[in-house]
Amino acid sequence: MPIRLGLFYGAIFIGTGVSSPYMPLWFAHHGLNGGRIGLILSLPMLARALSAPLLAVWADSFRLRRTALMVMGGLVAAGYVLMAAPLGFVGWALVWFLAASLYTTMSPLTDVIVLARARRDGFNYGWPRGIGSAAFIVGNVGMGAILGRASPDAVLVWMTVAIAVNAVAARVLLPPDPVHEEGAGTALADRLTGLGELLRDPAFMTAVVACGLIQSAHAFYYAFSTLAWKRQGITESMTGVLWAVGVVAEIGFMWFLEPWRRRIGPRNLLVLAGIAAVLRWSALAASPPLWLLFPLQTLHALSYAATFFASLQLVERLSTPRNASAAQTLNSALSGGVLSGIATMISGWLFDRVGAQGYLLMSAMCVAGLLGALRLYGERRLDPA
Repeated sequence: MPIRLGLFYGAIFIGTGVSSPYMPLWFAHHGLNGGRIGLILSLPMLARALSAPLLAVWADSFRLRRTALMVMGGLVAAGYVLMAAPLGFVGWALVWFLAASLYTTMSPLTDVIVLARARRDGFNYGWPRGIGSAAFIVGNVGMGAILGRASPDAVLVWMTVAIAVNAVAARVLLPPDPVHEEGAGTALADRLTGLGELLRDPAFMTAVVACGLIQSAHAFYYAFSTLAWKRQGITESMTGVLWAVGVVAEIGFMWFLEPWRRRIGPRNLLVLAGIAAVLRWSALAASPPLWLLFPLQTLHALSYAATFFASLQLVERLSTPRNASAAQTLNSALSGGVLSGIATMISGWLFDRVGAQGYLLMSAMCVAGLLGALRLYGERRLDPA
């Protein structure tokens, strides 16, 4: 089962491994400047505070958890096909908004399945998730090599094929786990009540905002690292390698540090992640030479992976099985949603004006996240048993 779940993560992340670093390049190739690129990328993120919880409530209306993922994959594939048309800024923004809103919700919905299976079957969640990260590297390096010989239009082709495979993989690889123990959906009012309980829980909201600030501080890196490094004379193929170094460090964290993660606990892990993120973004703001970028990229294991695992554990402890889907998607909506959306939009404006120094805003966001993380030390539900 862990291998099958990992392969499904791989089907998701082999696409995002291309879209994250290279979709801005596709937009730039079609004539958009940094401000417009940042706006297009940010719109679905800004809406995720609303769209992701609503999609989670919709997903919980099915009898099986995998059904929603099958439907989402098919719709995203159709959206990517439409992106190939000469729609212009407004048309691309609309189609990207719809496709990205669906695509980014697929991972947290998959997390709900895998976390439940990991508890039930006794395996380390990091193993299947790490397989997904390995597929992310394949996307990074593979597309970087392709772009040395082909047009940026190859980015959209890869992404379309990947998500089409993902829609099929949801049926083939995911177990037929029911959304609810009795195997039938619950009333919409009950699902909305579970969501409301989370929104009224100050500890839960503090946790997801703190995690979200540190996680969304990757916005400038995701949207503009490829273009910033290109200004430094770093090729797209080397950009793929640099991204791969970060994800290799992430995989090592997921696969081999499970005992250490559990020992230090999610609150300490989040604080450590925030400190590492401040260091990483502050250093990248100085446009360091290529040799220094490699050790800085290894900090991705903490700035991203440690934050991600801390958020999963914090959300799981501060929610109940009744609202688990809503909790994980709400967490994702803030980290990859409204906070990332605002940061991405501002990043486009900053990139056009100050280039790589826009990373300094990301450092400031991590400092704010650290302050929120420190407030969690008074929450008894998070104390060791």
